[in-house]
Amino acid sequence: MFFKKDNRPYPKSFSKRLTWRITLVMFIVMAIASYLLYKMSYGLIVAGSELTMRYVLKSEKQSIHSTISEIKAVSVNTVPQIEENLDKPEKLHAIMKQMVELNPAIQSCGLSFVENYYPGKGHQYCPYAYRKDTSEVVVKTLGDKDHDYLHETWFKKALASEEGYWAKPFFDDIDHTTPLVPWVMPIHDRQGKAIAVLGVDLALQSLREELSVQAYKEKIFEGLSSQALSVYNFAITRDGTYLVHPDSARVIKENYFTYCNTTSDSSDDELGRKMRENDDGDMSSVNIDDEDLYVRYRAIPDTDWSIAIVCSNALINGIASVLGVLLALFFMIPNLLVVIFMGRHFVKKAAKPIQQLAASADEVAKGNFKAPLPPLKTRDEIHQLRDSFEKMQLSLTRYMEELKETTAAKASIESELKIAHDIQMSMLPKTFPPYPERDDIDIYGSLTPAKDVGGDLFDFYIREEQLVFCVGDVSGKGVPASLVMAVTRSLFRNVSAHVLDPSKIVYAINNALTEGNDTEMFVTLFVGVLDLQTGHLRYSNAGHNAPVLLSDSVSEIPCDSNLPAGVMADWDFSLQELDIRKDDVIFIYTDGLNEAEDACHQLFGEERMLKQLKQQLAVGQTEPQAIIEEMGKAVHTFASGTEQSDDLTMLAIKYKKNNV
Repeated sequence: MFFKKDNRPYPKSFSKRLTWRITLVMFIVMAIASYLLYKMSYGLIVAGSELTMRYVLKSEKQSIHSTISEIKAVSVNTVPQIEENLDKPEKLHAIMKQMVELNPAIQSCGLSFVENYYPGKGHQYCPYAYRKDTSEVVVKTLGDKDHDYLHETWFKKALASEEGYWAKPFFDDIDHTTPLVPWVMPIHDRQGKAIAVLGVDLALQSLREELSVQAYKEKIFEGLSSQALSVYNFAITRDGTYLVHPDSARVIKENYFTYCNTTSDSSDDELGRKMRENDDGDMSSVNIDDEDLYVRYRAIPDTDWSIAIVCSNALINGIASVLGVLLALFFMIPNLLVVIFMGRHFVKKAAKPIQQLAASADEVAKGNFKAPLPPLKTRDEIHQLRDSFEKMQLSLTRYMEELKETTAAKASIESELKIAHDIQMSMLPKTFPPYPERDDIDIYGSLTPAKDVGGDLFDFYIREEQLVFCVGDVSGKGVPASLVMAVTRSLFRNVSAHVLDPSKIVYAINNALTEGNDTEMFVTLFVGVLDLQTGHLRYSNAGHNAPVLLSDSVSEIPCDSNLPAGVMADWDFSLQELDIRKDDVIFIYTDGLNEAEDACHQLFGEERMLKQLKQQLAVGQTEPQAIIEEMGKAVHTFASGTEQSDDLTMLAIKYKKNNV
């Protein structure tokens, strides 16, 4: 009901006149709104079409990038296998064949060696495998005068590169009809010299199949207009060579920039310039093949390629016009009529109690949770809303009290966990270098718990010129694991103070942990005793990862796995021995290193770990602190901000005494 300024209701006659006036205004508003809806719908549909093209192109880009990344990953992962078999050239054909068989995206691959690398194989030697059809992979050897690759630009450039690159596309040397684009990368011998180039060929047809937009082109109003409707993809390299185009005759054989030079329009030149610069963006009006097109383009990462999706502006505008009119006619007009004839009634009836309830709600919003709510006689949704507000008042009051208690309890728990963390860390060695007065040993260790407290441990000390050390990983995480960690560390110190046999130390710890182990928790443990006078290492392993030895090369220390400590009492743990030389480094770690995950749940893995250690050995970074810090950086970069899922512990020991 409408009210005058003195809060008295207007006469009914005035309400009727006002109703007709509102009706007239609403019809005028309806006409204007219909027009605005059409314009808005038109704009939204155009924007929606462009947005759809954007997301379609993004999906296509990701799909293509996934394909080329897979090829690069396969190539990189195959390099170690190739380099290990350089002295067995007869196995290289099988490796090439396996790459093609296991990877559907690969059409062919070859391994092109430098001149006279295998004197018995001829001047040139190239093991090669290609996909003849979906079920057969053929292996052969290239290197005759028809395949003289030694003077090719791609071969020389690949030998000089460090990681590889996507070379220029070409037609298959076998059938001369299949367009391919090759990923090439160098192969090195054990001295680090580039001696071959691995070429992995991606069929451009498979790139085309990755695209979700099927080419569509049709003349409309034949005889009356030459207007055309087109939707398609194309992709070019930085020099303008077509990689993908609905007209297969243009692929590789034609060049986008050559085409641009034949036209007087500058919009196609501008598009080519932006795609050449590997930009991402769009152009609302580009004339290509005498057609006005909307074009969105994106650069493909790790390549000099650029992909575009095009759609004729006539198609976008036509769809937008038709749908805009339909929306205005079939949705806006009925809704406006309902508002005109029904809205007046409900507004008059509902306005007063809602206003009263709004005033009370405003008081609640100001913090007055006990503000009185208006009494209502009706039993409808407004009364239900009023009851809901009343319940909300009571709930907010209880919540504020509970929040105070919860906040205090949380603060107490966090304080206790901080104290537990500090106590746990204080039990581990924390001063490095630990023995600055000694020149025969250098040690560095780190422990990064996944939670406030963790279950990893490492410890070491020198007794009777024997370095006694251990690294362990308790099953589970959090407070329970930290308690077992503390017990294990204490047992290690107590037992090793009387016994210097690693197998007996582990034996005693195992029996102590097994007794009364109702929680069935266990510890993987590596215990070693290094004679600092002779470099003789005795060690015993209880289900832990094998340590790595950095000497002339990087290799795992042979380890019997045995059972973890705490699983079975009286287990006979084996004793193993190893002599290490001056400047050798023992690197011990927990599975928080090799099982670290990135955002895609891929593991860091032992292969990446060994590769990192090999790189540090190659550049002479073998000081324990440098090894652990660089390994930590490598894991952090790999994880890319992903939350740490397990405790990470690393211990590096460098023996520096000349015992020869």
